[in-house]
Amino acid sequence: MSILRWLAAPLSPLYGAVVRARNRAFDEHPDRSARVAVPVISVGNLSMGGTGKTPVTLCLARGLQAAGWPNAVLSRGYGGKRMVDPMAVEPDSDPRQTGDEPRLLAQALGPGRVVVGRRREIAAIRALAHVPPPKVLLLDDGFQHRALHRDVDLLLLDGVRRWGNGKMLPGGDLREPMESAKRASALVVTRGSRASRPEIQEWWERFGSGGPVFWLDFAITALHRFPTGEHLELPNPGLGPFFAFCALGHPEAFLADLLVAGLFWTGTAHFMDHRALSSRDLSNLEKEARAVGAGGLICTEKDAVKWRPEQAKSLGLPLWIAEQQVLGAEPLVEYVVNRLNNLKADSTVG
Repeated sequence: MSILRWLAAPLSPLYGAVVRARNRAFDEHPDRSARVAVPVISVGNLSMGGTGKTPVTLCLARGLQAAGWPNAVLSRGYGGKRMVDPMAVEPDSDPRQTGDEPRLLAQALGPGRVVVGRRREIAAIRALAHVPPPKVLLLDDGFQHRALHRDVDLLLLDGVRRWGNGKMLPGGDLREPMESAKRASALVVTRGSRASRPEIQEWWERFGSGGPVFWLDFAITALHRFPTGEHLELPNPGLGPFFAFCALGHPEAFLADLLVAGLFWTGTAHFMDHRALSSRDLSNLEKEARAVGAGGLICTEKDAVKWRPEQAKSLGLPLWIAEQQVLGAEPLVEYVVNRLNNLKADSTVG
């Protein structure tokens, strides 16, 4: 525990009391949660960052689209300084306005699929105004956003980090107490192949809703070079060693994923989550990479989405972007599709 977290730990009970009071208000007055004309699927967690909410949201968006459920994603757009709110995010939108994760989603999903807004019940109205309108909405990082009713609440848990020290902010990583897991329709464990399944199952039986548990993994399956677009499939034994860097909430997860993919690094650097690196930052990283004998730089897609091509022109070492895929998501997609079909059947009967 850092010294700052240790000093702030006495504030955790106060923070927990405020969160519990807020949740109690929503539980006792469900009318406070706005409803929209289509089903809403929330993807969120109890802790601060690092569980893979955005990759899972993207995976669900693609899977639901393929299953006949056109959808749009609603995001808070953390870090974006947009001129209007809510704001539709297009593949060429400025990430400084939209935030990095919404821009990444828009690049992957295409036009008309992502809307950012502080109040996602208002963002939902903006998304439903698109022609043709989506048949379902996905909330990226929506577990705490109770102002919008959701029909399926997916709670993500990092299988390696789990619930950290089990304490609330600021003395721990939890944004809500563990008993809030009872609101979840299902538990989605990411990095599941490295998880202690009995321990997590026991935790879910104690704190959860009794819904199903799904086990997913993330895998780096390819690299592309910035800004040329050169593409390399993995495994590729001739690559590396790399200098790995990222601006993530939990950089250790990215470093572990690199090793699992056979991508070895000889030096690392990390920055505050969502930070946009400057040309000078990249130049300094290249100097560090050369000092430790790295043959190239490597980072995440979330980092690269914030850059302009000219920022890499002065680099002598190649700059590679790791492409991540979600593995084992088919049962989760099937579960959500079945829930949506049941909701559709119930509304038809009604």
